[in-house]
Amino acid sequence: MKYPHRPVMVHEVVKYLVTIADGVYLDGTVGSGGHSEFIGKKIIPKVFLICLDRDPDAVKLSRERLSFMGEKVIVIKTNYADSNEILKGLGFDKINGILLDLGVSTQQLERSGRGFSFNRDEPLDMRMDMDDEITAHELVNNFPPEEIAKILKSYGEEKKAKLISRSIERERRKTVIDSSLQLANLIMSVIPTPARPGVKHPATRTFQAFRIAVNRELENLKTFLDKVPSLMAIGGRLVVLTYHSLEDRIVKQAMADWEKGCSCPPDLPRCACGKTPLFKRLQKKGIRPSQQEVQDNPRARSAMLRAVERI
Repeated sequence: MKYPHRPVMVHEVVKYLVTIADGVYLDGTVGSGGHSEFIGKKIIPKVFLICLDRDPDAVKLSRERLSFMGEKVIVIKTNYADSNEILKGLGFDKINGILLDLGVSTQQLERSGRGFSFNRDEPLDMRMDMDDEITAHELVNNFPPEEIAKILKSYGEEKKAKLISRSIERERRKTVIDSSLQLANLIMSVIPTPARPGVKHPATRTFQAFRIAVNRELENLKTFLDKVPSLMAIGGRLVVLTYHSLEDRIVKQAMADWEKGCSCPPDLPRCACGKTPLFKRLQKKGIRPSQQEVQDNPRARSAMLRAVERI
């Protein structure tokens, strides 16, 4: 079977993640299973993989793709922010590595039918977990324009947030905004696409912002990062792939804080907090995909890999 999503920086991920051939590794956002397949089939067949995802389609796809591993893999539908409870339930105290790929998969963009893409005419949903209550439809049609503008500015870094929120308010007075294409066309009517190649679609930041808000992506990331030190065995590694500045900033700051340890004010003569370094960063600036990979897979262009090791 041909799977739709191409894993990003797969060789780099394995290089920084896998340190023990028969270790236990967690793929917190398994998606269609590309990274986990590479780890389990082509590199280290002795590993035990615990694969999580909120998306039921991703769970089904990954179970099929990783079935060759038999009892060496378990795929669970859950939020990676609950990893500590999942690992405890499986009887694991510490593990040897965690991978988070925070990107939206090709499957979700092109085949989910949930309105993740502004290029498709689909119901305005954007939920990764269909058991969640709030949808993009709810946000767009019922939230106050001030709240919508705040979402667009905070989660999309959209400079024209107020203009877009006012346009949404005017449109929904006339009709319900039901589809992704309807929303995209509305945004294009007030922010025309520049006639230059390579320029982002004017709806890019808005769709990102609504998706992040619906799925509470940044809150989940922060919750997870707070738990990471307690999950990782000494020498274990965390590898994170981010795709926009908001999540990368959170990951970068957490890793820097772990490495620093002490959080006392700099003018304090001696440490009073008693905190010691928890991790060491394996590279300071993060890693970008090669030009060849971006050429072969344009969706990799915004990826940033950061990795740390438990000490």
